Amino acid sequence: MSLSQLLRVALLSLLTLTAAVPAIAADSVVAFVRVNVVPMDRERVLRNQTVLVADGRIQAIGPRVAVPAGARVIDGEGKAWLSPGLADMHTHSDSREDMAVYLANGVTTLLHMGEAPTAFAVKTRAAIDRGEVPGPKVYAAFMVDGSPRYGHLAVRGAAQARAVAELAQANGFDFIKVYNDLDAATFDAFIQAANEGGLPVIGHGVAAVGLRRQIEAGQILVAHAEEFFYSLFFAPGADDGLAVPDPSRIDEAIALLKRHRTYATADLATYAAVAAQWGKRGATATYLAQPQARWLAPAERMEWRSRGDAYAKRSGTLAPRLAYLQAFVRAAAAADLPLVIGTDAPVVPGLFPGAAVHAQLAALEAAGVSRYRALSAATRTPGEFIARHRPGGARFGQVLAGYRADVVLTWANPLDGLGTLERPLGVMAQGRWYSRAQLRELSEKVAADYAEAARVGDG
Repeated sequence: MSLSQLLRVALLSLLTLTAAVPAIAADSVVAFVRVNVVPMDRERVLRNQTVLVADGRIQAIGPRVAVPAGARVIDGEGKAWLSPGLADMHTHSDSREDMAVYLANGVTTLLHMGEAPTAFAVKTRAAIDRGEVPGPKVYAAFMVDGSPRYGHLAVRGAAQARAVAELAQANGFDFIKVYNDLDAATFDAFIQAANEGGLPVIGHGVAAVGLRRQIEAGQILVAHAEEFFYSLFFAPGADDGLAVPDPSRIDEAIALLKRHRTYATADLATYAAVAAQWGKRGATATYLAQPQARWLAPAERMEWRSRGDAYAKRSGTLAPRLAYLQAFVRAAAAADLPLVIGTDAPVVPGLFPGAAVHAQLAALEAAGVSRYRALSAATRTPGEFIARHRPGGARFGQVLAGYRADVVLTWANPLDGLGTLERPLGVMAQGRWYSRAQLRELSEKVAADYAEAARVGDG
């Protein structure tokens, strides 16, 4: 066995000594010693550091930080790397099982993008914060539309908009998410409510308004990169779904976003998954045959088959549009626009909870985005977005003193290869440490429960 293999075995043994110990309370003291840190405040690394965590926050970082007596010590032997926990800023996962799977994938922050059951939006989120349920910190958007066409809550007129905004805020939601069919007057009422101290507006392009006016009015986040096709690159209603816009429209979109400091969701892997199934029978079955399908709920497997059938009936190809989106996102990253990663998991077939975040990172790098900028879209930029638009809680997304203790421990520097984040040695979420063995136990239980549910269903 080589020296590097011996070091890995020794480190893994040390990290898994606590496998049978429940996740610690957030007010316990943890010291990561002899770790290399990727702080993500800028493109740099800090070698051989001690990172001290207490009360759910990072208390100190440095090469000579004193470790208090009684602290739990996690020794990286100078070989392990500590980087911020990942964020999925567009998910529809709402089960405790999905929360465990996200955590096992190093994801410590989620933005739920609408229609979560009340039990999840209110009770489960609070239980995660208390440490009673393993999972990421979850922010939640309340989705509104202007018609029942897509099965969403229909809101019509300023009076209803004000009432819904107040109701969502009173129930602990963080954002209003607007959808395609909202009328202009109702959209304006949600923006006015936000300006008066209500919930900020995020979401889709609204056909009756158009993304340009939405952004100019104060919508702070565009929920999909492809929304620019539907209501900016083409006039609302003028898009045939397959045409490729003039490349000059990319510069126009970037200038608009930069002028208003608007965030955009980089979801290249999501659009690529749709493109892979567009007009192709059997493509969805390929996703369902992948190993990650073990962590997909049986009900979602059925939904994927239905949605996949709908994609397969389409004609034409989305490949040129995917290439255009890749160029758009690459240019947006080069212009230092605030991009965040979002997956739409598990709604879109092929986007597995947790694993889809890694697929998005890989898709960004494949499109020509640097590893640092790609990782920023899953760490630093989501943290800055929340700090700017929902201030009050602990900051996250960087490994810095005072920040929420959301970190991932890996064998290698993620800036040398983002794939190392797919195999965490351990994850800390809101100051609670989960070793590699604990993460495996969490995820394997989910897979076993799903397998049993499918067996009973088939019976």
